[in-house]
Amino acid sequence: MKAIFLTDLTKHYGKNRGIERVNLSIEEGEFFGFIGPNGAGKSTTIRILLGLIKATSGHAEVFGHDVWSNHVSCLQSVGYLPSEAHFYASQTVQQALQFAARLHGADCENQTAYLCKQLQLDTTRRVSELSFGNRKKVGIIAAMQHKPKLLILDEPTSGLDPLMQHTFFRLLKEYNEAGTTIFMSSHILSEVQHNCTRAAIIREGQIVACDSVAALMRTHAKKVSVRGVFDKSKLKGVAQVQQLDDVTHFLYQGDISDLLHCLAEANVKDLTISEPNLEDIFLHYYK
Repeated sequence: MKAIFLTDLTKHYGKNRGIERVNLSIEEGEFFGFIGPNGAGKSTTIRILLGLIKATSGHAEVFGHDVWSNHVSCLQSVGYLPSEAHFYASQTVQQALQFAARLHGADCENQTAYLCKQLQLDTTRRVSELSFGNRKKVGIIAAMQHKPKLLILDEPTSGLDPLMQHTFFRLLKEYNEAGTTIFMSSHILSEVQHNCTRAAIIREGQIVACDSVAALMRTHAKKVSVRGVFDKSKLKGVAQVQQLDDVTHFLYQGDISDLLHCLAEANVKDLTISEPNLEDIFLHYYK
């Protein structure tokens, strides 16, 4: 069954662009990354998917249910972490989590205790006393404690220190291995590269690439770093040129023998040729 199915999903805010004809299909059990910079349309897509805003046109389904006409049944199977989670300031952490559990009609006591222990969260403190990072932990636990079939995460690691980020992704993998579908929006490409099996890149409201993470990174381009002086105009297939002191970094899609011939005639002190990472591929689609 498809956990998420979006067809020609479009949202306009008056004359301003939100998203344009977004098509996306995510199978149950996937760990899917949704990547793009701020303003690309990630949060708009998620808010339509949750039925929080209505699309201008197009169609969105969660586990076969239309998200607008079957809003309640869709949300029963979903856990959602917004980029900034807000709770009643006067509540304790325990009260906030119990309130979230009641919204789902679930008895989460054991799972809540497990998640609080893993994320080292003191449930006796009031929300108003918490740092941004600890409020993020409350949001994570509120989204995960009822063991949802679909977990939607919007920029989930902002505010978490590196140790907590490691713990968080270990918990996500536990859930995913138990059958939870994870849809994670992020602009931190290493998170997607290391944790997701498939990903989509959104640019200016439109999907520009969607494939397995391995396939997105599998390209004929090479990442080249050259220390020294050479004439780039002699090469075809050079992209994303970045100059740092006397080192030139670029993606190269041309004939490798042409590259080596060009550099052999130049004053080159050092050369590195490697496979591009997901960040390089992402910049390729944006530039």
